[in-house]
Amino acid sequence: MRDNIQHFFPEQAASERKQAIAHAFSRAARHYDQHAAFQRDTGNILLAGLPADLQGYVVLDVGCGTGYFSEQLKARGAEVICIDLSSSMLDVARQRCGDQKMHYHLCDAEALCLPDNSVDFVFSNLALQWCKSLSVPLKEIKRVLKPGGQGVFSTLTQGSLDELRQAWQVVDSGQHVNRFISQNQVKIALAQAECDRYQIDLRSIRLWYDSALALMKDLKGIGATHVDERGTGGVSRRVLTELESAYQTFSNQEGLLPATYQVCFGAIHR
Repeated sequence: MRDNIQHFFPEQAASERKQAIAHAFSRAARHYDQHAAFQRDTGNILLAGLPADLQGYVVLDVGCGTGYFSEQLKARGAEVICIDLSSSMLDVARQRCGDQKMHYHLCDAEALCLPDNSVDFVFSNLALQWCKSLSVPLKEIKRVLKPGGQGVFSTLTQGSLDELRQAWQVVDSGQHVNRFISQNQVKIALAQAECDRYQIDLRSIRLWYDSALALMKDLKGIGATHVDERGTGGVSRRVLTELESAYQTFSNQEGLLPATYQVCFGAIHR
Protein backbone atom coordinates (compact mmCIF):
# COMPACT_ATOMS: atom_id res chain seq x y z
CA MET A 1 0.00 0.00 0.00
CA ARG A 2 1.19 3.54 -0.65
CA ASP A 3 1.93 5.73 2.36
CA ASN A 4 0.25 8.89 1.10
CA ILE A 5 -3.36 9.53 2.09
CA GLN A 6 -5.58 7.83 -0.45
CA HIS A 7 -9.14 8.91 -1.15
CA PHE A 8 -11.92 6.34 -1.40
CA PHE A 9 -15.32 7.97 -1.55
CA PRO A 10 -18.10 5.76 -2.88
CA GLU A 11 -21.31 7.47 -3.85
CA GLN A 12 -23.07 6.94 -0.53
CA ALA A 13 -20.14 8.46 1.37
CA ALA A 14 -20.61 11.71 -0.52
CA SER A 15 -24.13 12.22 0.80
CA GLU A 16 -25.03 15.51 2.40
CA ARG A 17 -25.22 13.88 5.83
CA LYS A 18 -21.78 12.29 5.53
CA GLN A 19 -20.31 15.55 4.31
CA ALA A 20 -21.78 17.37 7.33
CA ILE A 21 -20.33 14.81 9.73
CA ALA A 22 -16.93 14.93 8.04
CA HIS A 23 -16.95 18.74 8.13
CA ALA A 24 -17.79 18.82 11.85
CA PHE A 25 -14.91 16.48 12.68
CA SER A 26 -12.51 18.30 10.38
CA ARG A 27 -13.21 21.56 12.23
CA ALA A 28 -12.48 19.81 15.52
CA ALA A 29 -9.32 17.98 14.44
CA ARG A 30 -6.74 20.40 15.84
CA HIS A 31 -8.23 20.61 19.33
CA TYR A 32 -9.99 17.23 19.52
CA ASP A 33 -7.59 15.66 22.03
CA GLN A 34 -8.21 18.46 24.55
CA HIS A 35 -11.86 17.38 24.85
CA ALA A 36 -11.61 13.60 24.33
CA ALA A 37 -11.17 12.20 27.86
CA PHE A 38 -14.26 10.02 27.47
CA GLN A 39 -13.08 8.72 24.11
CA ARG A 40 -9.72 7.80 25.64
CA ASP A 41 -11.48 5.93 28.45
CA THR A 42 -13.56 3.82 26.07
CA GLY A 43 -10.63 3.27 23.73
CA ASN A 44 -8.46 1.98 26.56
CA ILE A 45 -11.18 -0.55 27.43
CA LEU A 46 -11.24 -1.69 23.80
CA LEU A 47 -7.46 -1.84 23.56
CA ALA A 48 -7.36 -4.22 26.53
CA GLY A 49 -9.21 -6.75 24.37
CA LEU A 50 -6.37 -6.95 21.83
CA PRO A 51 -3.04 -8.78 22.21
CA ALA A 52 -0.24 -6.83 23.88
CA ASP A 53 2.14 -8.01 21.14
CA LEU A 54 0.88 -7.23 17.63
CA GLN A 55 4.19 -7.71 15.85
CA GLY A 56 3.57 -9.11 12.38
CA TYR A 57 -0.15 -8.32 12.39
CA VAL A 58 -2.13 -5.82 10.33
CA VAL A 59 -4.64 -3.75 12.31
CA LEU A 60 -7.33 -1.53 10.79
CA ASP A 61 -8.35 1.50 12.87
CA VAL A 62 -11.85 2.48 11.69
CA GLY A 63 -12.59 6.11 12.51
CA CYS A 64 -9.03 6.68 13.69
CA GLY A 65 -9.56 10.38 14.46
CA THR A 66 -6.31 12.02 15.54
CA GLY A 67 -4.51 8.67 15.68
CA TYR A 68 -4.31 8.48 19.47
CA PHE A 69 -4.96 4.73 19.48
CA SER A 70 -3.35 4.15 16.09
CA GLU A 71 -0.10 5.22 17.74
CA GLN A 72 -0.61 2.73 20.56
CA LEU A 73 -1.37 -0.07 18.10
CA LYS A 74 1.83 0.79 16.25
CA ALA A 75 3.74 0.73 19.56
CA ARG A 76 2.55 -2.85 20.04
CA GLY A 77 4.26 -3.76 16.78
CA ALA A 78 1.32 -3.67 14.37
CA GLU A 79 1.21 -2.41 10.83
CA VAL A 80 -1.71 0.03 11.11
CA ILE A 81 -4.20 1.14 8.49
CA CYS A 82 -5.94 4.36 9.54
CA ILE A 83 -9.25 5.30 7.96
CA ASP A 84 -11.47 8.24 8.67
CA LEU A 85 -14.21 10.29 7.02
CA SER A 86 -12.29 13.50 7.80
CA SER A 87 -9.15 14.44 5.88
CA SER A 88 -8.13 16.86 8.64
CA MET A 89 -8.28 14.07 11.22
CA LEU A 90 -6.05 11.95 8.99
CA ASP A 91 -3.60 14.83 8.70
CA VAL A 92 -3.34 15.06 12.49
CA ALA A 93 -3.03 11.27 12.76
CA ARG A 94 -0.18 11.26 10.28
CA GLN A 95 1.63 14.04 12.15
CA ARG A 96 1.33 11.97 15.33
CA CYS A 97 2.16 8.51 13.96
CA GLY A 98 4.42 9.15 10.97
CA ASP A 99 4.66 6.94 7.90
CA GLN A 100 6.61 3.92 9.09
CA LYS A 101 4.28 0.91 9.25
CA MET A 102 1.34 3.31 8.82
CA HIS A 103 -1.18 3.79 6.00
CA TYR A 104 -3.88 6.48 5.75
CA HIS A 105 -7.10 6.27 3.76
CA LEU A 106 -9.98 8.73 3.51
CA CYS A 107 -12.94 6.38 3.30
CA ASP A 108 -16.23 5.37 4.83
CA ALA A 109 -16.80 2.72 7.50
CA GLU A 110 -19.85 1.62 5.51
CA ALA A 111 -17.69 0.86 2.44
CA LEU A 112 -14.22 -0.08 3.63
CA CYS A 113 -11.52 0.51 1.04
CA LEU A 114 -9.85 -2.87 1.61
CA PRO A 115 -10.12 -6.32 0.01
CA ASP A 116 -11.72 -9.29 1.68
CA ASN A 117 -9.68 -11.20 4.27
CA SER A 118 -6.96 -8.55 4.42
CA VAL A 119 -6.47 -7.60 8.10
CA ASP A 120 -5.85 -9.51 11.31
CA PHE A 121 -7.60 -7.13 13.70
CA VAL A 122 -10.05 -4.23 13.49
CA PHE A 123 -10.26 -1.51 16.14
CA SER A 124 -13.11 1.02 16.09
CA ASN A 125 -13.72 3.35 19.02
CA LEU A 126 -16.94 5.42 19.11
CA ALA A 127 -17.18 5.80 15.36
CA LEU A 128 -19.92 3.42 14.25
CA GLN A 129 -22.78 5.40 15.85
CA TRP A 130 -22.31 7.92 13.03
CA CYS A 131 -23.39 5.31 10.47
CA LYS A 132 -27.03 5.20 9.44
CA SER A 133 -27.25 1.43 9.93
CA LEU A 134 -24.89 -0.34 12.33
CA SER A 135 -25.23 -3.62 10.43
CA VAL A 136 -23.45 -2.16 7.38
CA PRO A 137 -20.08 -1.32 9.00
CA LEU A 138 -20.24 -4.51 11.06
CA LYS A 139 -20.63 -6.53 7.87
CA GLU A 140 -17.72 -4.61 6.34
CA ILE A 141 -15.54 -5.31 9.38
CA LYS A 142 -16.29 -9.01 9.14
CA ARG A 143 -15.58 -8.94 5.39
CA VAL A 144 -12.06 -7.50 5.70
CA LEU A 145 -11.04 -9.72 8.63
CA LYS A 146 -8.90 -12.73 7.87
CA PRO A 147 -10.19 -16.12 9.04
CA GLY A 148 -9.38 -16.29 12.74
CA GLY A 149 -9.27 -12.49 12.96
CA GLN A 150 -11.01 -10.31 15.50
CA GLY A 151 -12.73 -6.92 15.39
CA VAL A 152 -13.41 -4.84 18.50
CA PHE A 153 -15.70 -1.83 18.55
CA SER A 154 -17.48 0.56 20.86
CA THR A 155 -20.65 2.47 20.05
CA LEU A 156 -23.18 4.55 21.95
CA THR A 157 -26.64 3.20 22.66
CA GLN A 158 -30.03 4.48 23.74
CA GLY A 159 -29.96 6.53 26.94
CA SER A 160 -26.70 8.31 26.16
CA LEU A 161 -26.78 12.01 27.11
CA ASP A 162 -30.32 11.64 28.40
CA GLU A 163 -29.80 14.37 31.01
CA LEU A 164 -28.93 16.85 28.26
CA ARG A 165 -31.82 15.62 26.13
CA GLN A 166 -34.33 16.06 28.99
CA ALA A 167 -33.00 19.51 29.86
CA TRP A 168 -33.42 20.62 26.24
CA GLN A 169 -37.00 19.33 26.22
CA VAL A 170 -37.82 21.82 28.98
CA VAL A 171 -36.48 24.65 26.80
CA ASP A 172 -37.91 23.85 23.35
CA SER A 173 -39.19 21.05 21.11
CA GLY A 174 -36.13 20.84 18.87
CA GLN A 175 -33.83 17.84 18.57
CA HIS A 176 -30.50 18.91 20.04
CA VAL A 177 -29.10 15.46 20.89
CA ASN A 178 -28.61 12.59 18.47
CA ARG A 179 -30.75 9.49 18.85
CA PHE A 180 -28.94 6.24 19.52
CA ILE A 181 -30.04 2.69 18.84
CA SER A 182 -31.21 0.35 21.58
CA GLN A 183 -29.14 -2.50 22.97
CA ASN A 184 -31.51 -4.94 21.27
CA GLN A 185 -30.96 -3.17 17.95
CA VAL A 186 -27.21 -3.76 18.35
CA LYS A 187 -27.91 -7.50 18.55
CA ILE A 188 -30.20 -7.28 15.52
CA ALA A 189 -27.45 -5.45 13.60
CA LEU A 190 -24.95 -8.18 14.48
CA ALA A 191 -27.39 -10.80 13.22
CA GLN A 192 -28.03 -8.85 10.01
CA ALA A 193 -24.27 -8.61 9.48
CA GLU A 194 -24.07 -12.40 9.87
CA CYS A 195 -21.71 -12.09 12.83
CA ASP A 196 -22.30 -15.50 14.36
CA ARG A 197 -19.46 -15.34 16.88
CA TYR A 198 -19.45 -12.20 19.00
CA GLN A 199 -19.52 -10.84 22.55
CA ILE A 200 -21.01 -7.58 23.75
CA ASP A 201 -20.51 -5.79 27.05
CA LEU A 202 -22.92 -2.98 27.94
CA ARG A 203 -21.64 -0.34 30.34
CA SER A 204 -22.88 2.95 31.75
CA ILE A 205 -20.17 5.62 32.02
CA ARG A 206 -20.86 8.93 33.76
CA LEU A 207 -18.86 12.14 33.52
CA TRP A 208 -19.36 15.24 35.67
CA TYR A 209 -19.36 18.86 34.54
CA ASP A 210 -19.52 22.28 36.17
CA SER A 211 -22.20 23.40 33.71
CA ALA A 212 -24.22 22.39 30.67
CA LEU A 213 -22.08 24.83 28.68
CA ALA A 214 -18.92 22.91 29.66
CA LEU A 215 -20.48 19.68 28.41
CA MET A 216 -21.54 21.27 25.13
CA LYS A 217 -18.05 22.72 24.67
CA ASP A 218 -16.64 19.20 24.98
CA LEU A 219 -19.14 17.89 22.45
CA LYS A 220 -18.26 20.70 20.06
CA GLY A 221 -14.56 20.18 20.77
CA ILE A 222 -14.67 16.59 19.53
CA GLY A 223 -16.84 17.44 16.52
CA ALA A 224 -20.00 15.76 17.81
CA THR A 225 -22.17 18.63 16.62
CA HIS A 226 -24.06 17.08 13.72
CA VAL A 227 -27.58 16.23 14.82
CA ASP A 228 -30.09 14.65 12.43
CA GLU A 229 -33.21 16.75 11.89
CA ARG A 230 -31.70 19.62 13.82
CA GLY A 231 -33.04 23.09 13.40
CA THR A 232 -30.76 25.88 12.24
CA GLY A 233 -29.54 28.79 14.31
CA GLY A 234 -27.26 29.28 17.29
CA VAL A 235 -28.04 29.23 20.99
CA SER A 236 -28.90 32.61 22.49
CA ARG A 237 -27.83 33.65 25.97
CA ARG A 238 -31.45 33.43 27.13
CA VAL A 239 -31.83 29.88 25.84
CA LEU A 240 -28.53 28.85 27.40
CA THR A 241 -29.67 30.28 30.75
CA GLU A 242 -32.90 28.28 30.52
CA LEU A 243 -30.93 25.15 29.64
CA GLU A 244 -28.58 25.59 32.59
CA SER A 245 -31.56 26.00 34.89
CA ALA A 246 -33.26 22.87 33.54
CA TYR A 247 -30.03 20.85 33.81
CA GLN A 248 -29.71 21.71 37.53
CA THR A 249 -32.42 19.12 38.17
CA PHE A 250 -29.71 16.47 37.79
CA SER A 251 -26.99 18.10 39.90
CA ASN A 252 -25.32 16.18 42.73
CA GLN A 253 -24.58 17.45 46.25
CA GLU A 254 -21.44 19.20 45.00
CA GLY A 255 -23.42 21.00 42.31
CA LEU A 256 -21.87 19.03 39.47
CA LEU A 257 -23.93 17.99 36.46
CA PRO A 258 -23.84 14.45 35.03
CA ALA A 259 -23.43 13.36 31.44
CA THR A 260 -24.21 9.66 31.19
CA TYR A 261 -23.21 7.50 28.25
CA GLN A 262 -24.52 4.02 27.53
CA VAL A 263 -21.68 2.23 25.75
CA CYS A 264 -21.73 -1.08 23.94
CA PHE A 265 -18.32 -2.75 23.70
CA GLY A 266 -18.32 -5.51 21.12
CA ALA A 267 -15.98 -8.15 19.74
CA ILE A 268 -16.50 -9.95 16.41
CA HIS A 269 -14.64 -13.19 15.69
CA ARG A 270 -14.16 -14.35 12.14
